[in-house]
Amino acid sequence: MKDDGVPAHVTGAARERAFSLADLPDLREFAATEALRRGMTEDAIGDFLVALNEVATNAVTHGSTKARLGIRSDGTALVVAVHDDGRDWHLEGEPGHDPPPEDATSGMGLWVARMLSNELQVTTGPRGTTVTMRFLLA
Repeated sequence: MKDDGVPAHVTGAARERAFSLADLPDLREFAATEALRRGMTEDAIGDFLVALNEVATNAVTHGSTKARLGIRSDGTALVVAVHDDGRDWHLEGEPGHDPPPEDATSGMGLWVARMLSNELQVTTGPRGTTVTMRFLLA
């Protein structure tokens, strides 16, 4: 963990970007370019961007008004970490593990992201929340 409270795997990423709600379109473009550059296929970009958008939107609407995205390669996977400074989230079970109720109009973001990524991990504490997703490149 760095002194500013952001986990090292976010700030130590090969590429990173701070963002707010208004920056989401640019963030998606940045992430798509990085993913393609790192070996993600064109066919996989759509699902990748949906998962990223869900997590990034959650970060800046439920966590804090500014968040950070880190993207790095890890062998045959692309690792994406979204960190926000939100501190009031008390996890109940594994976030996004269970599908939302059929009549839900919200609360689907982490579930959707989990379904579209190969792995999703949420860590939260007094220094904020980080959602880390892995996407296989091959």
